[in-house]
Amino acid sequence: MSGRFAQLTIRALDSIGRILPRRGATAAHLRTGSRGEEEAYFYLRRQGYVMIARNYRTARSHSELDMVGWEGETLCFVEVKTRSSRGFLPAESAVDYDKRRDLSRVAREFLRQVPGRPPCRFDVVSVYLEPGRKADIVLFKNAFSMA
Repeated sequence: MSGRFAQLTIRALDSIGRILPRRGATAAHLRTGSRGEEEAYFYLRRQGYVMIARNYRTARSHSELDMVGWEGETLCFVEVKTRSSRGFLPAESAVDYDKRRDLSRVAREFLRQVPGRPPCRFDVVSVYLEPGRKADIVLFKNAFSMA
């Protein structure tokens, strides 16, 4: 009897496992974006940035700050845009007016938690992950001003 119960339990768990979302079921564009953020993170570290936050969100905004870090005495809010090809517009062109406004809103929330008034700026990192090639990373320092 206990063998039959164990068998039924395992079958039930397997059935549940088939209908639950899997870790590998992430959409391709989200996996590309995550990989691009990882590439950008290590690139910025090599450039001397000291990263203090990743994927910072607030309840008041739809956007998030991909990364926040110090470059010397300047607090940098970093937006990462990743593409798997250069077929269309450059990756950095996706940081349009609405995106800049949302990022500025989240950055102001972040700055409320930072003592003093450090100089700050917005940087944009474009990452191209083309198949068979090493990641191509372009950093645009001071890409836009607080909206």
